[in-house]
Amino acid sequence: MGTPVDHQGAASAAGAARMTRPPIEPLETPFRLQLHSQGDLDRLKDATYEILATVGVKFPSQVALDILAAHGCRVDAATQIVKFPRELVEKAMALAPRHFTLGARDPSCELPLDGKRTYCTTDGCGVEVIDFETRERRTSTKADLAAITRMVDYLPGLSFWWPTVGASDCGQTAQLHELEAGFRNTVKHLQGMVMGARQARYAVEMATVIAGSAAELRRRPPLSDLIGTISPLLQDTDGIEAALVFAEAGVPVCFVSMAMMGTTAPATHAGAYAATFAELVSATVLLQLAYPGAPVLHANYLSHADPRSGAILSAPLDVRARYLPTELAHAWGVPSMSGFGGTDAPAIGWQSAMEETEALMQSGWDGAETMSGYGLINTYTLWVPEHMILDHDIYQRARYSIMDIEIDDETLALETVKAVGPGGHFLGQAHTRKHMRETTKPAITHVPGPGGGFLDPVEAARKRAELILRTYEPEPLAPAKAAELARIVAAADAELR
Repeated sequence: MGTPVDHQGAASAAGAARMTRPPIEPLETPFRLQLHSQGDLDRLKDATYEILATVGVKFPSQVALDILAAHGCRVDAATQIVKFPRELVEKAMALAPRHFTLGARDPSCELPLDGKRTYCTTDGCGVEVIDFETRERRTSTKADLAAITRMVDYLPGLSFWWPTVGASDCGQTAQLHELEAGFRNTVKHLQGMVMGARQARYAVEMATVIAGSAAELRRRPPLSDLIGTISPLLQDTDGIEAALVFAEAGVPVCFVSMAMMGTTAPATHAGAYAATFAELVSATVLLQLAYPGAPVLHANYLSHADPRSGAILSAPLDVRARYLPTELAHAWGVPSMSGFGGTDAPAIGWQSAMEETEALMQSGWDGAETMSGYGLINTYTLWVPEHMILDHDIYQRARYSIMDIEIDDETLALETVKAVGPGGHFLGQAHTRKHMRETTKPAITHVPGPGGGFLDPVEAARKRAELILRTYEPEPLAPAKAAELARIVAAADAELR
């Protein structure tokens, strides 16, 4: 976990000249909540089966349509709408693995999706940053993502990488440049957001360089990819064709639906989840028919339409059904990616802290295998250095709140209690010196300030973020692999731009 000062508190640049990356710290608890009965989950699944069989999902991809038709789906060539017999869906979904491992450049950062812990990442797809040197608000670049990636590599609460902000200066091949920035600046697993068959082939080539071989890529993939559906009941052409390329190579795919209740999904939670899971399940069925056993995760991030304006509300007052997406993903037999972060607040303050704390304190109990994410404000658009640190502090508080305590002869401390006796004091005891630090984890709210007292948490977080950005260097990528990644990206630029 590193020293306390490296973990959260502020430190001098000299004292942190050789900052050591702490081990990853996922959410881990022996306690699990299941808030929805098996009967409720079965009824929701039945509704999704009915939507798939009677309404169908549109697949605007001839490659996908040919695969689905060849395996018995009812394909309307004119509308590109596919209807799925229930028996076919059941057989295909049974092929999807319930557990698998996400690899990493550093084997200690591999993520076994075994249901025992939840691995967190940042928010994704931000478009603006607050420059940590000039404090200017501006459009994000590849260099910004590289700097943020170094923070991701260091912070133990972030177990894997997502492109927190976009490489807006890289044009049509930005998604591949983002992967290059990721592989060069973190040893952790990368979850990209690559769309399109040609771009996906380049991404697979990059991941193969990192893994060492095609066989090793399949065994311990250092890359997965997040691919969105389009609500209601539509697959994205580039997304679904990229998913097929990744599935062929053994690269895990996380399908995500991000419908807005009342506009692109029914206004009720039950109806919205029934419809959006039809999108996720239909995409998974395609991959299982084409490449049986292809690793897939499901993510379902519903938002709400403000009834006064139709604008998106990512943090509504009604937060019911927060655990339902994970329970449904598991009911369909695949791992889940849940979400906790994000705030509609335009700046750091009470609203941002409240919305993210409320969401995170309810996470980790449902057994989601992966989870996004923190680091962005202004409805997932703006990255602020100190906000990343403040969110990490919230994450650590939540992580400790759901951890179990050890109960054994050592922790019961009966001999120490007997030695102190009534009216005594425990500070001088060897047992206290051994264990006291374990119960006083440093926090960004308790960073000592000049002249006594503590620094303002926002100021302490800003200093901490700048310290990491200025001094922390992740384990470098081997020069030969770095050169090969650069060659692949250059080839993609030449072909696709």
